[in-house]
Amino acid sequence: MKWRANRYELIEVSKGQRPADLFIQGGTVVNVYSGELLPQNVAVYKDRIAYVGESCAMVGENTRVIDAAGQFVCPGFIEVHAHPWVIYNPVSLAAQSVSTGTTTIVNDNLFFYLHMGAQGFKRMVEDLRELPGNQLWLARLVSQAEFIGERDWFNHADLRMLLDMEEVVGTAEVTRWPLLYEGDPFLIETIEYAKKRGKLSDGHTAGCSYEKLNAIAASGISACHEAITAQETLDRLRLGLWTNLRNSSLRPDLEELIKAITEGKVDTHRLLMTTDGPHPAFILEEGFVNGLVRKAVRLGLPPVQAIQLVTVNAATFLRLDEEIGGIAPSRRADIIILPDLEQFEPSLVISGGETVFEGGSLQKELPHIDWSRYRIGRCLEVEKSVLANPDIYSFPHPNPDVPVPVIGFRSTVITKGMETTLPSKDGYADIAGKDGLLHVALIDRFGKWRTNGLIEGFADKLEGMASTYNTPTDLLAIGKNPEAMARAAASVHEMGGGIAIVQDGKLALEIPLPVGGMMTDHTSFAQAVNYQNELLAALKRLGYPFHDILYTLLFLTCDFLPGLRIVPLGVYDVKSHSVLRPPVPLQG
Repeated sequence: MKWRANRYELIEVSKGQRPADLFIQGGTVVNVYSGELLPQNVAVYKDRIAYVGESCAMVGENTRVIDAAGQFVCPGFIEVHAHPWVIYNPVSLAAQSVSTGTTTIVNDNLFFYLHMGAQGFKRMVEDLRELPGNQLWLARLVSQAEFIGERDWFNHADLRMLLDMEEVVGTAEVTRWPLLYEGDPFLIETIEYAKKRGKLSDGHTAGCSYEKLNAIAASGISACHEAITAQETLDRLRLGLWTNLRNSSLRPDLEELIKAITEGKVDTHRLLMTTDGPHPAFILEEGFVNGLVRKAVRLGLPPVQAIQLVTVNAATFLRLDEEIGGIAPSRRADIIILPDLEQFEPSLVISGGETVFEGGSLQKELPHIDWSRYRIGRCLEVEKSVLANPDIYSFPHPNPDVPVPVIGFRSTVITKGMETTLPSKDGYADIAGKDGLLHVALIDRFGKWRTNGLIEGFADKLEGMASTYNTPTDLLAIGKNPEAMARAAASVHEMGGGIAIVQDGKLALEIPLPVGGMMTDHTSFAQAVNYQNELLAALKRLGYPFHDILYTLLFLTCDFLPGLRIVPLGVYDVKSHSVLRPPVPLQG
């Protein structure tokens, strides 16, 4: 990290020979190194902590003195596994999270990299240095859905350039973990490069058995956040993986996972906690990392131990424990003042020595980000006139005697492959007599191909919907009526990315997401919450039966969860690694 305060200055402040800029007195310091609660003062100079103890000798005429009597002085929280593109963007997420005491966020770069390339992403990271809080990044090595040209886009030169950046602390999760199990040379070589640079390699091993986890650990993966039982937590810990206890909008698993500690009495020094990219309303209602700590304490974890998981443990995992994660001399001055150790709602937040939240409001002006400065081309390069053709949304089906595959939803993100027979009309499947059956189409954003399929159990009454919010950020269209789907697609094109619903012949909902087709460009987190709530409410009225529509759209179009999916390779059976319906040219 680049510091404004040098060590000579810190030494002078600690000895009372130079006045501190900020002095917190009368509070109880949460010492995450010793596990103690200590009545101590804290002195800050520029962006670093200079002193922790009983002295007041460094208080000068211009020192700002903060009275923390009756309150707890705690290190800022760290989110080690964030996805800053769940309708919100890095700016709005930073503003919301810092107000809840999270002073360091480690962000996944996937959709930024897909739309900006290495150089555009690098420029964005440099501009985001002005955000409140400490913004760090992990670099993806592959996408979440294989596509033609993927290995050219994710290449050695670009990824090594990113891994050389100070803000990039390692490689991001490889959701397609069988590639690691099979020893994919590109992944192994890039992970090895990250290791040589002193950086971590995050992991994702959903559904991976203990035996297969051995090979994943051998590949160089540092951590996993996909345990959903206490036993799976133990499996990962026992193989040397840093293990994240997750509580998110999609997977609120903390109540089960924490049993590894409260019942199993497992050592916690290699345990972390994460929210894993929850939808906006979840953050507003449950909190961010402070919500994790609050819930862990309510489930029986001692407060200091819960705090350790999201401070010193997280910093050690990031290989930054001498820079962040605790209140001690020379550490970055990331400090939150908590009225109690029950609610974990900070009254004041200091980030890098600067007060960024106080009195219930953000104290730092958010930077204006021109997102168009980083992106490569438009969100949808395909022409609007092409998307207006209803035929491209219909399922080609010239032979009614041949059964067709159906993607059947069984939960928010779990699908099951089925087959059905359908009549044919003008060479396309006629679904009018099949209740609950909808067309689904994934259309290449560059206009080269389309994949057509059928889904069941999504939103029975939906006439037409189109969205660039999906894993490959192509155009995903769903509905009973190809004409309504085409109109919704035209609306998304006009917005430059987003989500649109057409119902009863009218445009019922428009959500502009101009940043990569995934994110609003608003700095207001409340706007992201409103968009998500409007979308969920609209689809629930049309029969959507689940709780997290954003992850339904994401995981329908990825190729790492079992079941049938619609991806750039076609209608794809993940378990058998087989394409049941390949893509066809978009036109002709």
